[in-house]
Amino acid sequence: MSAEIADPVTGWGRTAPTAAARLVRPRSYEETVRAVRDCGTRGGIPRGLGRAYGDAAQNAGGSLIDMTALDRVVRVDAEAGTVACEAGTSLQRLMEVLLPLGWFLPVTPGTRQVTVGGAIGSDVHGGNHPASGSFSRHVLSLDLLTSDGDIRTVVPGTPLFEATAGGMGLTGVILAATFRLHRVETSLMSVDTERASDLDDLMARLTASECRHRHRYSVGWLDLLASGSSLGRAVLTRGEHAPLAALSARSPARRQPLAFRPGRLPGAPSYVPEGLLGRTTVGLLNELWYRRAPRRRTGELQPISAFFHPLDGVPHWNRLYGRGGFVRYQFVVGDGQEDALIRIVRRIVRRGCPSLLALLKRFGAGDPGWLSFPMAGWTLSLDIPTGRTGLGPFLDELDEDVAAAGGRVCLAKDSRLRPELLAAMYPRLDEFRALRAELDPRGVFVSDLSRRLSI
Repeated sequence: MSAEIADPVTGWGRTAPTAAARLVRPRSYEETVRAVRDCGTRGGIPRGLGRAYGDAAQNAGGSLIDMTALDRVVRVDAEAGTVACEAGTSLQRLMEVLLPLGWFLPVTPGTRQVTVGGAIGSDVHGGNHPASGSFSRHVLSLDLLTSDGDIRTVVPGTPLFEATAGGMGLTGVILAATFRLHRVETSLMSVDTERASDLDDLMARLTASECRHRHRYSVGWLDLLASGSSLGRAVLTRGEHAPLAALSARSPARRQPLAFRPGRLPGAPSYVPEGLLGRTTVGLLNELWYRRAPRRRTGELQPISAFFHPLDGVPHWNRLYGRGGFVRYQFVVGDGQEDALIRIVRRIVRRGCPSLLALLKRFGAGDPGWLSFPMAGWTLSLDIPTGRTGLGPFLDELDEDVAAAGGRVCLAKDSRLRPELLAAMYPRLDEFRALRAELDPRGVFVSDLSRRLSI
């Protein structure tokens, strides 16, 4: 087991850096137990590949338990469509193993550089939430190391499972998991793309797609700098796994229909001038992206990596926002709160937030995790460079609008929510706190996020 002092440590948004965390990298269950017992007075928190945008996997002055060495794929049942793996296994590694066997992940977020433990601890979601729910809905069991050094097998339907799914690592260290997979015939996606003229048009198209169940995955990219009659104009992308029959006899993919070869571009430089992605630059890029999108195109074949994880092809793309980083702000409001969503979008547009990546999706029924983010309704995520004058107070106001509409912000993306709004957003918070107090009375598992929000 290796250990070092990591200073500073940040989330993917590169905000809220921590000081002098002790980074421990266990290579076995026994070393992980020892790492938990040796956390010290400032406690510890498990950490995967560092893709939480905020401070969920940070612990200033305490321990960070780096789980990436525990990355074995233990068993694949190609008949039943299940996989058992250690928690440090990345989603990319799973794709490399599973796709040639004709299986895909049941849920994937916008990056494959996430560990299985992180996917469960954050209860990640994707563009197929109305059909498939979040990641934890497909988990059959998990092994959890609790603060007393015990390793427990936890199954769905139990309080400990529901606290751990979306629990941000605060119930213990996930060591391994077994979960269901989704059958595919190729490693390609059949993609439909179309423009939406404004926000009302986009919402109508997303709702119609959900009702028809023609597409498993749907997401709308918004231009949040467009105003007036074009407010909320968007590019809607919908997709389904391409069947083998969709490949022509002459297609090169016919020879290896399940090949997985993600592309890779040059990485972002280590230094990027502050303000590069400001209002002018982002406005021009948004205009280009919208105009280049087809008014309507159906059945385009795209590699899985291009459809689900385009930014993974640009290493260190988070550097493009400069050293100050960026805030990933994501919220959800329920069905029936469409007026609230439109009001919030109007406020963002009036503010002139230069967001290059603003995505609107539908959520289906909420998932069982007590702190799981999704709920039936609408979710909007956007990236905003830090350093914008008055950004903090403005986001505080958006938080209040979201809470008043019965919505919530995503904890895996957050680095600045005020604690007094948390209970309104997550009504099972008190149950989570009570279980955590019983399970971990010494407060072994702690993070910057848990301290900030008094979870």
